[in-house]
Amino acid sequence: MRFQDAARDARAVVYAGIQADPLVARVAALLENATSAERLMARAAMNGERTDPDTWRRIFPALFGDRPGDGDRPGDERRRHAELVLAASLEVAERGEAARSQYRGAVVEELTARLLARRAALDATVRRERRVLFDGVRAEIHPYDVTVESAERPEVYDCKWGARGINADVLNQLDDAREHAADEDVDLRAAIVVFDGRRTCELRLARATAKHDRTRLVALESLDELREAKN
Repeated sequence: MRFQDAARDARAVVYAGIQADPLVARVAALLENATSAERLMARAAMNGERTDPDTWRRIFPALFGDRPGDGDRPGDERRRHAELVLAASLEVAERGEAARSQYRGAVVEELTARLLARRAALDATVRRERRVLFDGVRAEIHPYDVTVESAERPEVYDCKWGARGINADVLNQLDDAREHAADEDVDLRAAIVVFDGRRTCELRLARATAKHDRTRLVALESLDELREAKN
C-alpha cells in the first residue's frame, strides 16, 4: 500500500485556489478551538440563509449573553470567540451560492487536518488530496480529502459538509480501501467526517445500501475525537 498525490486536473486547480484562501484557514482555526455550540452556529450561519449577525445572536443567546466562563476561558473571552466564529462564518455565507459550497467543504477538510495533526504520531504525516494505491488493484480516481500517512497506523478520511454528502460511492471506496489494505496485512483506518449532526448522519447511513459497518463516522458533535490517540 502506498500514497500518491492526486492528479492536477482543472477541477483540482480551481479548488486548490479556494483551499489556499486565507479565509478557509481562519475559519478552520477558529473552529479548531470552538465548542460544539459554536460549531453548530457556524454550520447554520454558513448555510447563507441569514446574514444579519443580530439574528444569530438571538438564535444562540447562550453564546453571546452574560454568562460565566466554562472552565477554559472566562465568559468575556468566550463571547469574543463566539463573535469571531460568527463573523468568519458569515464571510463564507456571503461568498455566493456557487462558491459557498466549495468554501464550506474546504473548511471541513482544513479543520479535519488540523485536528488530526494535533495528535499524529511522530512518524506520521497529515496530507491532503492523496490517493491510496494497492498492488494489483486498479487505482481510484477520487483522492481522499485527508490522510494520515504512517507505517504503523495509516488513516484515510473523506470530509463532507452535510449528511447528504454520504453516498454509496464514498462508502464503497472507504470500505474497499480498508479491505485491500487488509489483504496486504495493513490495518488501514477509514472514516468519514461530516460537519452535521450525528442523528442526521445516522439516519442517512441507515438508508445506505453500501457496506459501511467498519467505516467510522465522525459527526459535528464528536469532531474533537480526531485529536485523540484512540480511533
